[in-house]
Amino acid sequence: MGSSQDEAKRIVGQRVASWIENGMVLGLGTGSTAARAIEALGARIASGEITNVCGVATSFAAEQLARRYGIRLTSLDEVSEIDLAFDGADEVDPAMDLIKGRGAAQTREKIVESQARRFVVLVDESKLVDNLGSRMPLPVEVVPMSVRPVMDAIRSLGAVPEIRMGQKKDGPVVSDQGLWIVDATFQEPFDSAHVNNVLLHTPGVLDHGLFLGLATDLLVGRADGNVTHQTR
Repeated sequence: MGSSQDEAKRIVGQRVASWIENGMVLGLGTGSTAARAIEALGARIASGEITNVCGVATSFAAEQLARRYGIRLTSLDEVSEIDLAFDGADEVDPAMDLIKGRGAAQTREKIVESQARRFVVLVDESKLVDNLGSRMPLPVEVVPMSVRPVMDAIRSLGAVPEIRMGQKKDGPVVSDQGLWIVDATFQEPFDSAHVNNVLLHTPGVLDHGLFLGLATDLLVGRADGNVTHQTR
């Protein structure tokens, strides 16, 4: 990661952390950019500036990070609504639709972020694209026994499917739900609403990394050190 990209993640993390107020229920995202926001929130807690917030984590990794920084954890069983959720994204298009899931946490992320009154996406400029799928594959979380028919469905959509394999272990990447990830690579722009509908109606698919119409705010860290803020 270049220093400018790392700095962009830091400044957008600090910006969203500055919006958090006492009494808020938060959705805590997963990944390196969300981690910067959790760290910045932890600094506000440590200073005594924030004394009463709680968070719903989108992954085991986010849970561990929240505990490290003194953020009280809760669950969707215990809260009726999330005030503000923040998370990174792998791609963001001009409509503020997203591809997420390089960390294989897209299902829990989508559950949490769909319950938020305000969902803030945190990215650097490299994540901005004209068309979703132009740089990153679309992650699809599948029941292992359904891999072949799910891959057939992905091919019917014009994409090339590939089971995501672990980097430091033999075998596929396993999600927090104990399922596998199939990455769908599109060579051409695609109809995201159609792909969403087909995948969610394919038996064996738990969910996928298309986040359509969920983001309310987009914070983009720029190479010049500034942050731009876009709202839906």
